Amino acid sequence: MDQKIINLFDEYTHKPLKREVFLAKLSKLAGGTAAALAILPMLEGNYAMANQVSVQDADLLMEDVSYPSKNCTMKGYLVQPKLSKGKLGAVLVIHENRGLTPHIKDVSRRIAKAGYIALGIDALSPFGGTPVNEDEGRALFAKLDAVQNLENIKSGLDYLRGLKNSNKKTGVVGFCWGGGMVNSMAVMDPELTAAVAYYGRQAEVADVPKIKAKLMLQYAGLDERINAGIPAFEEALKANKKDYQIFVYEGAQHAFNNDSSPARYNAEVAKLAWTRTMGLFDQTLK
Repeated sequence: MDQKIINLFDEYTHKPLKREVFLAKLSKLAGGTAAALAILPMLEGNYAMANQVSVQDADLLMEDVSYPSKNCTMKGYLVQPKLSKGKLGAVLVIHENRGLTPHIKDVSRRIAKAGYIALGIDALSPFGGTPVNEDEGRALFAKLDAVQNLENIKSGLDYLRGLKNSNKKTGVVGFCWGGGMVNSMAVMDPELTAAVAYYGRQAEVADVPKIKAKLMLQYAGLDERINAGIPAFEEALKANKKDYQIFVYEGAQHAFNNDSSPARYNAEVAKLAWTRTMGLFDQTLK
C-alpha cells in the first residue's frame, strides 16, 4: 500500500483528523471514492482476525473487573490461568488510542496463556469505559486529564500486586498511546519490574534517572513520527546506566503488532517482537 496512505491513516488516528476530512483525503490519494472504500477495511480494525486465543479457552479464567483509583472506578479485563502452581507474575496491558478493544483483550489472553496474570486496562473508565464506536473513543483521549490518567493507569499495577495469587512482580506492555504510557509507568512506579513499549512516545529525558524497571523498546522502522525521539532517549538511558534494549524493525509500519489491521500488521516482525517480549517477562516475572 502507498506509504502516503499509511501516513494519512496515522494522521487520522493520532492528530486526529475528522472522519470526513480523512475520507476525502483518502479518496484523493486512492483515485476515487470506490477505491478508498476498498482500502478502508485494510486500514481499520477487523477484530474477527485478532483472536489468537479463543474467548472460550478452557485453560483461562476471564472476567470484567472494577477496582478503585483515587479519581474514579477503573475497569479492566482480567485473565489468568485456571490452574497454576504457586503465585504468578502479573502484566498490565495498555491499549492504543482506541481503548480496550477486542484486539487488546486478545493480547491479554495471550499473556495469560503463557502463565501470567494479565489485566487489560480501560483508560477510558472515567467516561464509563471504551465506546463501541472507535471515532468516539479516539475523541475521548483528548479529554483525559494527564495527571489523573497516569494515576489511573498506575492503579492497575497496584491492583495486580494486591491479588492473592500475585507474586508482586509486575510487568507492563503497551502499544502506540499505550507504549507511551509504558514509558511513563517506568518513570512513575519504582516497583515496576519490566516494561515493554511498542512504538510509543518516549519519556522525558529529565525523568530517565527515575526508571528502575528493565526496559524493552520496540519500534517500527517506517514510523518517523515516533522514531524521532529515540536518539535523545537512548542517550539518556546510556548516560544513566539503565537496563534497556532497543529494537528497530526495518520496513515495519507503526502498529505492526496489531493483527486486526491488515495494512500495517507484519506477522514476521510481530512474532519476533512478541518472542522478545515474553522472553523478558520470563526472565523477570517468575
